[in-house]
Amino acid sequence: MWGRDPCGQAARPYAAAAGTEAGLAELHLMKLSVGTEDVADLAAWQSGRGRGPDGLPRHVTRMWPKREAELLDGGSIFWTIKGVILCRQRLLRLEEVVGSDGIPRCALILDPQLVRVTPTPRRPFQGWRYLPHAEAPRDLGEWDEAEDELPPKLSMALAEFGVVWGPAPKRSAS
Repeated sequence: MWGRDPCGQAARPYAAAAGTEAGLAELHLMKLSVGTEDVADLAAWQSGRGRGPDGLPRHVTRMWPKREAELLDGGSIFWTIKGVILCRQRLLRLEEVVGSDGIPRCALILDPQLVRVTPTPRRPFQGWRYLPHAEAPRDLGEWDEAEDELPPKLSMALAEFGVVWGPAPKRSAS
């Protein structure tokens, strides 16, 4: 059902989310992370200015997704950094926020855990876009700030050649 990645390994779905059939959401969002250099930069921003009053990371956008119910049924936001989708975060809920200009906006409330995905090139776009599950990159594992990270362009080049940069195996303490 999941097919195979370019190296011939079975592609694996992302972690199951409550309320989804077999744990798989059918719809996600993808969003450019403008001004971000890498996943560590995104994580740093979200741990500071990108947190809401509830302590959870959030991204405020002008448009409210019309397909809210589908997105909140286990969907994620896939972050495009320097032209490459590198990670995702589960969408927890949507909240209305009113800007200083009095205009209502949509706050995407996110799970704090960043999950690395197979680096996937994307052309620039404005705002956010729906991303069907069939087109979503597969998970590589949870992002760990202690890991060395490849530059996005190198990650993309390796992915194009079928070399997937995944997390190093965890070593036991013994």
